[in-house]
Amino acid sequence: MWPIVISSLIFVVGLVLIFSEKLNRTITSMIGAVLMVVFGLFFHFYSEEQVIGSIDFNTLGLLLGMMILVSILEPTGFFQYLAVWVGKLSKGKPVRLLLFLGGITTLVSMFLDNVTTVVLIAPVTILLCEILGINAQPFLMAEALLSDTGGVATLVGDPPNILIGSAAGFTFLDFLTHSLPIVLIVWVAALLILLFLFRKDLAQKPTDLDALMDLHPKDVLKDPKSTKKIMIVIFVMIALFLLEEFLKIEPSLVALGGASLALVWIRPSIQETLKRVQWDVLIFFGALFVMIGGMQSAGVFDGFTSLAIRLQIIQPVLLGLIILWVVALLSMVVDNVPITIALIPVIHGLGAAGIPTAPLWWALVFGAGFGGNGTIIGSTANIVVASLSDKTRNPITPKVWNKKGLPVMIGTTLVASICYLLFFGFISK
Repeated sequence: MWPIVISSLIFVVGLVLIFSEKLNRTITSMIGAVLMVVFGLFFHFYSEEQVIGSIDFNTLGLLLGMMILVSILEPTGFFQYLAVWVGKLSKGKPVRLLLFLGGITTLVSMFLDNVTTVVLIAPVTILLCEILGINAQPFLMAEALLSDTGGVATLVGDPPNILIGSAAGFTFLDFLTHSLPIVLIVWVAALLILLFLFRKDLAQKPTDLDALMDLHPKDVLKDPKSTKKIMIVIFVMIALFLLEEFLKIEPSLVALGGASLALVWIRPSIQETLKRVQWDVLIFFGALFVMIGGMQSAGVFDGFTSLAIRLQIIQPVLLGLIILWVVALLSMVVDNVPITIALIPVIHGLGAAGIPTAPLWWALVFGAGFGGNGTIIGSTANIVVASLSDKTRNPITPKVWNKKGLPVMIGTTLVASICYLLFFGFISK
């Protein structure tokens, strides 16, 4: 009994402190992990071997490989090039500009970190809006919301996807066949909702169209040769991701191999490249794995096995729908990463009780992916664009986000629920 109480208490307190604005979440998660190990060893419910076994190195390797690629691509000016290019392509028409900026941010976020994408594209978006004399709010929010939505489509598009893919054994191709079709429909729904909510802002006429048309995308592309090389590496990686089941290779090996190839071929400054890697995120993930592993070893999740036996009367798809909405609502106020890590052993427990888990894994994917759009703190990308908007005439406040982002979250989650019921209800028959 004591191991269950202690491990649960450490995790809950750690989770509260992790999301306290006054404390660094990486340091807090490390302290929580250390406490879990110390108490686990003292009360004999968590051994050193179990600690190592609880860490998902496939997830960490995949994240590290993709982060290195992004850190090499970042200084080339590629993201700024895309923003200026779509700005000129829109010819200054606000609706078209929102569609293009949101679309290109989504496309990039399907294969690269969406936070880095918005960090680099959002400042250029603000500049484009200042040149045109229009409100930047619709475009910044569209970039965050649509990139979060689009990231759900692929294995590498969103951290929860990486976690779930590793835990469930889903491949890159599995996400393209099961998640991408639903995300495409949900993405269109999100776009239509945004166009409706911002219809007045998008009706503004640009005041200086000539200044926009005088911009040249090539002027912001600092290193075209390196950009082309990285694009080749990424295309090779995507091909290997698609063939991973046939070749029997792990996604982490593909990502780390691609990062190694890029480092050898482009030869960037290793020190500068590694500085841009988000080491704090990797440590945060590792610490969460250790804490959840401690709870699992203590038997915290054993209770869900007996619950699973009682829930066998509920169809897996309907149970998945409940998971989808619960996770989506929780993701509005708590980062979706710890929620996902905490629910992984629960779904494993449901599988051990004889319940088909495939629909449940996908419900977790959609709930974690779409729920964060509801509040300004629901996603790191949301926080980034809100922070950058402080430099504009119309900053994005929590009140503004609730008025615009919450309807997008509710609408997309409803559409996702309908698609989920139709798609997974059909294939499970």
